[in-house]
Amino acid sequence: MVQEKNRVAFISVLAAIFLTGFKLIVGLVTGSLGILSEALHSGLDLVAAVITLFAVKVSDRPADKNHHYGHGKVENLSALIETLLLFITCFWIIYEAMHRLILGKTEIEVTAWSYIVVVSSIIIDFSRSRALSRVAKKYNSQALEADALHFSTDIWSSSVVLLGLICANFGFFFADSVAALVVAMIVIYVCYKLGKRSIDMLLDRVSPEIQEKIENSINHVTEITHYHDLKIRSSGADTFVEVCIHVKPGLSIDEAHQISHHVDDEIKKNVTRAHVHIHTEPETETEIADPIINK
Repeated sequence: MVQEKNRVAFISVLAAIFLTGFKLIVGLVTGSLGILSEALHSGLDLVAAVITLFAVKVSDRPADKNHHYGHGKVENLSALIETLLLFITCFWIIYEAMHRLILGKTEIEVTAWSYIVVVSSIIIDFSRSRALSRVAKKYNSQALEADALHFSTDIWSSSVVLLGLICANFGFFFADSVAALVVAMIVIYVCYKLGKRSIDMLLDRVSPEIQEKIENSINHVTEITHYHDLKIRSSGADTFVEVCIHVKPGLSIDEAHQISHHVDDEIKKNVTRAHVHIHTEPETETEIADPIINK
């Protein structure tokens, strides 16, 4: 598992190095702000890919005496850092594009290399996005998911730049700066999604989808009379669950233990990498007589 995650993250670093260098050279030669903005975008993607590689290596370390819940939060923190880097990209792109449009300095040189670098970027970004998404989904990795979102965003932004180059080739040079602004808007949208999700995870906000899965899993165990104090927190790819279940009075310790194992199995069947802690209590006479108590 760890080797596959490390491999896909490392290949993404190599892809980001190639794209950043290629775009930077062509952007400087042609003077295209669209391509230069893409080079900066890819440069920060490179930083993000390196952070992701580090996060993936650290996050799968087992729990120790100083980190009782493991090191999974490193993935969430790395995703938040990627968001901040993307915001920096946006500020520069918007400033430079508006500066060129206001001063009218929008003329650029469109060459065959302009098209080659953008089309190459789209192909590589598509390949890396699919590979990262597949492994992220397989291992429930937020860091790899964030990296996949970076590469998928590059596909759209590179497509916009390609459109700007085509327009510039017909004399509409301002289209390059406009394309750069569209790139910035796309990046801002990605920043919002990544940032919100990362902060939610760092603050232990419960995902409604995960909570629903866990509640349905517990309700599926008919031996439980009711449950309470359900607490859920996520750390990287791991989900930690605590719950207190009530069972019929008079059951033996072994019978109650088997019921708690049944609950544990049901949760883990529906939530990958779940760590479940269950406290079992006998149902009291008051609770049995109270029809309002819900599961």
